[in-house]
Amino acid sequence: MIERIKEDILAYLTRDPAATSRLAVIMCYPGLHALWLHRIAHTVDKFGWRIVARFIAMISRFITGIEIHPSAIIGRRIVIDHGMGVVIGETAIIGDDVTIYHGVTLGGISLHKGQRHPTIGDGVIIGAGAKILGPIHVGARARIGSNAVVTKDVGEDSTMIGVPAHSTHDVRAASNAFVAYGECMSEGERDPIYAELNALKERLDALEARTKL
Repeated sequence: MIERIKEDILAYLTRDPAATSRLAVIMCYPGLHALWLHRIAHTVDKFGWRIVARFIAMISRFITGIEIHPSAIIGRRIVIDHGMGVVIGETAIIGDDVTIYHGVTLGGISLHKGQRHPTIGDGVIIGAGAKILGPIHVGARARIGSNAVVTKDVGEDSTMIGVPAHSTHDVRAASNAFVAYGECMSEGERDPIYAELNALKERLDALEARTKL
């Protein structure tokens, strides 16, 4: 347990430049508080005391602004940065070393019992306001851009942006760079849809120029 706590604190110190000390992380980071309270709620939930677990989760949401269902499975060294408005559903599974920014929803789109929330692989970064919906799988080290809406499986090392989300084919398997908010590392030319629209605009401009001759 002590090792897990040390890991949690170090993860925030590593991935948040605003984290100035261990004491600051312990005292002032609601994402960390939400994770610790979730571990208590999750343990209580596994013992079958589900109403008590939900009550702990409700207290956590009131204190932190982060809603995590007690049954959600969350890995190690998770960072929930800023955190306000984050919602993690009942059957969500989150791997290790995942970074989640504010306003993220890991939601379900079905009323049926069983797996209905996303499974997030190791090392994934989920940008602010992103929505990942349904029993889909997000591959390891994927980047989900801010405000993207993802409803289909995401491959490893992919970057997803837009509504509905589409891949920029920004594969960085060999890169260890941390990409805050899951955005592309350069301008919009990495987005194939942007490239196609830009090409169409250039053709339209050329046609208009010819008609004026």
